[in-house]
Amino acid sequence: MSAMQLETLRRIVQEVDAAASLHEALEVMVEQVAEAMGSEVCSVYLLDERNQRYVLMASKGLNIESVGVVSLATGEGLVGLVGQREEIVNLEDAASHPRFYYLPETGEDLYKSFLGVPIMYRRKVMGVMVVQNRERRAYSEAAESFLVTLCAQLSGAIAHAHAVGQVDVFRKPSLAKSSKMFQGVPGAGGVAIGRAVVFYPPADLDAVPDRQAEDITEELELVKQAIIAVRQDIRELDAKMQESLMAEERALFSVYLRMLDDNALPAEINALIRGGNWAQGAVRKVIESHTAHFAQMEDEYLRERVSDIRDLGRRILARLQTADDQHREFNEDSILIGEEITTAALVEMPLNHIAAIVTTEGAANSHMVIVARALGIPTVVGVTELPVTALDDAEMIVDAHQGRIFVHPIRRLRQRYKEIQKEEQQAAKDLKSYENRETITPDGHPVTLYVNTGLMIDVVRGVQRGAQGVGLYRSEIPFMLRERFPGEEEQRIIYRQQLSHFANKPVVMRTLDIGADKDLPYFSIKEENSALGWRGIRFTLDHPEIFSSQIRAMLKASIGLNNLHILLPMVTSVTEVEEALYLLYRSLAEVQEEEQVKIAMPKVGVMIEVPSILLQMRDLAELVDFFSVGSNDLTQYLLAVDRNNPRVAGLYSSYHPAVLRALNFLVREAHHLNKPISICGEMAGEPTTAILMMAMGFNVLSMSSSNILRIRKTLSHVPLADAKSLLHEVLKMDSAPVIKSWLEHYLIKQGLGDMVKSNLALPNG
Repeated sequence: MSAMQLETLRRIVQEVDAAASLHEALEVMVEQVAEAMGSEVCSVYLLDERNQRYVLMASKGLNIESVGVVSLATGEGLVGLVGQREEIVNLEDAASHPRFYYLPETGEDLYKSFLGVPIMYRRKVMGVMVVQNRERRAYSEAAESFLVTLCAQLSGAIAHAHAVGQVDVFRKPSLAKSSKMFQGVPGAGGVAIGRAVVFYPPADLDAVPDRQAEDITEELELVKQAIIAVRQDIRELDAKMQESLMAEERALFSVYLRMLDDNALPAEINALIRGGNWAQGAVRKVIESHTAHFAQMEDEYLRERVSDIRDLGRRILARLQTADDQHREFNEDSILIGEEITTAALVEMPLNHIAAIVTTEGAANSHMVIVARALGIPTVVGVTELPVTALDDAEMIVDAHQGRIFVHPIRRLRQRYKEIQKEEQQAAKDLKSYENRETITPDGHPVTLYVNTGLMIDVVRGVQRGAQGVGLYRSEIPFMLRERFPGEEEQRIIYRQQLSHFANKPVVMRTLDIGADKDLPYFSIKEENSALGWRGIRFTLDHPEIFSSQIRAMLKASIGLNNLHILLPMVTSVTEVEEALYLLYRSLAEVQEEEQVKIAMPKVGVMIEVPSILLQMRDLAELVDFFSVGSNDLTQYLLAVDRNNPRVAGLYSSYHPAVLRALNFLVREAHHLNKPISICGEMAGEPTTAILMMAMGFNVLSMSSSNILRIRKTLSHVPLADAKSLLHEVLKMDSAPVIKSWLEHYLIKQGLGDMVKSNLALPNG
């Protein structure tokens, strides 16, 4: 594609993005494409799934009266052929093709050449774009490439219009709040009914939700004070830079001040507030309008001013948010929704008021979801089409078993989910009878269950539910809750609490594991591919001062208890373990000398998350005391699936044959080396996979406190002989869905249908 074509492409995409509605976007698209390609006709047909027809929604060149009226069945005509094949159709003489279908209303019999391109979104046909000309000609590969690129851009806008429900592309817009269902990825199971509270990070213009102003006078005053404060900030910046920048370089500050004049941006913002919008939403809309306008300009200098406009908008927004301490109001049964919610942001929320969490980003085993699961908060992630900013205070149902979100649900749906909530509450009461029981299979095989911890609530619930130790203490969580790295004494106090609550029981503390989806607010790590980047042991070995401080704090916390085990995360080589052990032995000597006390060397283990460890276990067995499988990361690395990427979330599966066979190999290898092996990933806390883990011979299953009773009940009803028979069968299978269904069917036959999420009786959406 030439530089000129790329520039044309960029301009069209910007104009489409700036369109106020899908209809307007389609009209812009056909006009601009026809002009850019020198085509006499450009048309867009969208698929009406309800009626299984392609509807002509916009056209440049065909009879304008046919738009919105003419349609083709999915198997009719060349448009239908493009949709069926899901590929380009390029013809010199369309009328001579056997699939040509004449539509007299459009007047298309005048046109010979035909180029049709499918509009695809996530493997699904959304519509077809067509260009036509009177003379016979074969369109070039460059023309095909140009249209394919545009259709890829257009597909997202069409999918969004369908999802939002504010614009129904085949019917007149309605002001009524229609019920809508969105599909995401189940994270932490459960059902919740409540009202949405939009989470948005500070000074993030794109994330500010739409909201009605409760007091217009108050909102106007907030904007007035924010503008005054920003003007003062700009003047101070100008004065500060007088000696560092030349006058022409400081001209930007004058531009900012002119834009902040009462008759400029503030006037537009105030007009929107008087129309009913709240101050922050009004700022967002005005800035969006100006950035869209500047982005379309031909002049490169003016286009670059988009960043200046957005910077000014962020400054105003930051001042508004500082002045407005009530921009997040949580009532009972609040459903927290946002694009992305970090672990640190979550734990700062009033957790007792959060009924559920829904995000457009993330995946089922992100760190935030793991914490939400421990807290027992139903969570759905990867709801990519959810129009977050339009849903503030909307009534919602969150079905975190199926990954479904219902917005403005109908009465029948609400009633059925209330019944499901009652059923779940009763099931939770029934599980309480398993709190004081041992985990023993019907044929007399004991199973050791540990708890994964991070917050103190995990510890309390773990003890209450009879955990026999801590299989994974996520030491990064205290680091996430601070505005700086915690000191050694601060850490010692926190670790002592964990160790004391499980006195005489093993507590496995993982050393600091940050990076990827575990970000510190004061030490952000930005990488192109963070899952394969600077994380876990890689980070701490590069910062031995942080690693040694943490080890010293752990050792001091263990004095007199002697139940500390240390786990090294993200290990990929023997060398890393040797370096970590050197620092550990050095810290042990220092603490013993400092405290004048003998401290037993804690047992040290390696977390098996990276496939390379599968081939180094014999070497590592000479250095460490135990192995612990982190099944979440091991699964993502075995399958090359980023578990925080909603686009590929469907490919991440604990039931994948490669995952199960790898785990089975690990257990056999560990037993051969006489080393205990545990599993602390989410597979340990899921009834179907826990059965297989028991059958494989894992010494310990460690899980979220919210799953202990479910697993104890399941394993207490499943004979080890049955589990081994199931394992023997599934290891021969080659399909993850088949394996999952096989295991669920077994549980249902055993009378454990309540342990199967997909067995939940749900209404038709």
